[in-house]
Amino acid sequence: MTVTTFGRQIPRPATGHTALARANRVGDATSLVTVYLVLLLAIPSNVTITGLGSLGRPALLWGLALFVFWAVSRLQWRTVDVERVSQPVRFAFVVYFVIVLVSFAAAMLRGQPADQISPAITWVVGLVSSAGVLLVILDGVQTMRDVSRLVRRVGIGVALLAALALVQVVTQQYLLDFWGSVPGFTLGFGGVAERNGSIRASATATHPLELVTTLNAGLSICIAAALTRGFRPGASKSASLWWWAATALIAVVALTGLSRSAMIGFAVAVLAMIPAIPARYRVQVVAGGVVLVGVLIAAIPGLAGATARLFTGAAEDGSTLSRTDALARLTEFMSPSPLIGIGSGTFLPRYYIFDNQWAITAIEVGVIGVVAFGAILVTAMWSAWDARRRSTWPDARLVGHALAASVLNVGLLFAFFDGLAFPITAGLLFVLVGLCGAIRTVAAANGTVPVWGPRSSALTARDEVRVYEPIAAEPAGTSRRRRSQSSAD
Repeated sequence: MTVTTFGRQIPRPATGHTALARANRVGDATSLVTVYLVLLLAIPSNVTITGLGSLGRPALLWGLALFVFWAVSRLQWRTVDVERVSQPVRFAFVVYFVIVLVSFAAAMLRGQPADQISPAITWVVGLVSSAGVLLVILDGVQTMRDVSRLVRRVGIGVALLAALALVQVVTQQYLLDFWGSVPGFTLGFGGVAERNGSIRASATATHPLELVTTLNAGLSICIAAALTRGFRPGASKSASLWWWAATALIAVVALTGLSRSAMIGFAVAVLAMIPAIPARYRVQVVAGGVVLVGVLIAAIPGLAGATARLFTGAAEDGSTLSRTDALARLTEFMSPSPLIGIGSGTFLPRYYIFDNQWAITAIEVGVIGVVAFGAILVTAMWSAWDARRRSTWPDARLVGHALAASVLNVGLLFAFFDGLAFPITAGLLFVLVGLCGAIRTVAAANGTVPVWGPRSSALTARDEVRVYEPIAAEPAGTSRRRRSQSSAD
């Protein structure tokens, strides 16, 4: 069988494109991004390297290293052997990045109070760090195998966060205070909180809202992993059981945290994934969710009443009133510069607390910035959904659906808190956006996605392309095994 380059017909979806690995990848992107995920999720987001202040978060520094690595790698690229896939995500991010820089420059030229300059610089540096992660994923993750690995690792990281949060709730202890005594590191504000008599854990996040947003973003991925045995067709059935356990764990933490944001995010994640569940399993999955909710209500006295009061009493709740009052003053704060904003990172809590990332974005980078940031999320979801629609490989379709659902969830929950000000939610968002672009690259292996640039040279005889047989195409009784194909065009 002949397997050709982008823009030509490929009979089967590629999962290990070694030609791409040599010609077009940014190093071992999967390992580099995995290190970023570990630093982002495992180290508390309120831990910084002493002496560097807010710029001393390990994940932020690693993201800057990734940006430098990506830039140097681009300068060293030779003429590639494959055609580039159109990536609207990249274009949307570059536009947003330029708007942020213009807004920042205008703010500095106008002059700023001394205590606003450092946060503004930190914000821009953080965006450069996020750019490093995003670009390495877009240009380096080009096989289904690598996409599956990264998506699986995101799910594992989120499940471990849920486990830590559950332990914090049970013990009513933060458990991470030891970071304050580690030489060279400083532990900032953070820990467990209490609301309506219940403990709200934060795991390694700075705030419970940051945690629940992360958990709900990962919930769609865990459901998809449970349906595909961790995106490993040849794995045993026990793999699915582990992933269903992770899904249940995330649900328990989200539902017992007594947070409207958590429950809204949970509902969005579940409803968004129901269409992706095979019809023969849909009833069982939904029934299992109902049973889980029933067990929680029975096991935790007062949970149902407290949850109902969160919504029935929302009109009189202090946090809800604060958010609605803030929106009424939005135009007031936008009036000095409605188009490009007053400057990224310059709107400090001392002026007003909006608890709404979309509102803060409108103030800091203006209407144009809001449109550009929204375009990043929309193009990411479109890329993942387009890959799901076009791909013939079942796992790729499910990964695309889950990634689109995760980005949608984060975008909605950003209306309830300033998510880009929190390291974990900001970092995870750009990882998810990058993976949405990467799954579009994988779908291009079938020759079904448009490409940019002139037609490139064919693969040589030494370029081996390994593929998986599509699951749906296997005859009954045939074992799912890895197959290798060599191509020479």
